[in-house]
Amino acid sequence: MRISLNTVTVKERWGLAECIEGAARHGIPGIAPWRDVLQAMGVEAAARQIRDAGLIVTGLCRGGMFPAADAAGRAAAIEDNRRAIAEAHAIGARCLVMVCGGLPPGSKDLPGARAMMRDGLHAIMEEARAAGVTIALEPLHPMTCADRSVLSTLGQALDLCDELGAGSGIALDVYHVWWDPDLARQVARAGSRIAAFHVCDWKVPTTDTVFDRGLPGEGVIDIPAIRAMVERAGYAGGFAEVEILSRSWWTRDPDDVLDEIKRRHQTAV
Repeated sequence: MRISLNTVTVKERWGLAECIEGAARHGIPGIAPWRDVLQAMGVEAAARQIRDAGLIVTGLCRGGMFPAADAAGRAAAIEDNRRAIAEAHAIGARCLVMVCGGLPPGSKDLPGARAMMRDGLHAIMEEARAAGVTIALEPLHPMTCADRSVLSTLGQALDLCDELGAGSGIALDVYHVWWDPDLARQVARAGSRIAAFHVCDWKVPTTDTVFDRGLPGEGVIDIPAIRAMVERAGYAGGFAEVEILSRSWWTRDPDDVLDEIKRRHQTAV
């Protein structure tokens, strides 16, 4: 697999223009922007610089966040996802990664939030198919269920893909699925629907369950074993996308971080 740089990995020091230039300079052939840096640079300018640098856009982060306290909030989320689809199409992203959203503020209705998520996804699929943008559902670790994603397992995500049909897929992030005792069976079930493969590591001890991810090899995840699973299943994307949310790594010189990513790709991915 080749490396793709998820821009959140160096978000404190580099904007999108620097990420594009840095990835090209370091020989990293893929890039996955977050929407905040994409919008800050401008979609057209970013698309042009990415194209000129010869980079593959492995994904755009993120769509989703469908559950809301009222109908107006749900409608606004759907409209924002339509904008995200247009942005993903404009930069040639292989997929739009979906972080589907947690419980609305003050709510304890988990089945209701999951119904809102399902309704929101169905509402955008026709537009995504028309744009040629794969909607990649990313199951997140159950610790995020309240505030970030009521989609917690690969099995849940694949059940939704079965409902949504063509144009839907999976973004598989090892940080969020490594613990799942049903992982091997569900990865095999996913097959060619795996649209993105994200790598990082779970540190022990961890100081923050969101912002203390490790680079591959710093923690307890058997990344090569999961990589082998996704390759056997039929993942044809060819990229391992490095996505590190880490207050520690964010303080480092981004050029040093990219050098370390390349080294660890050889030893731990």
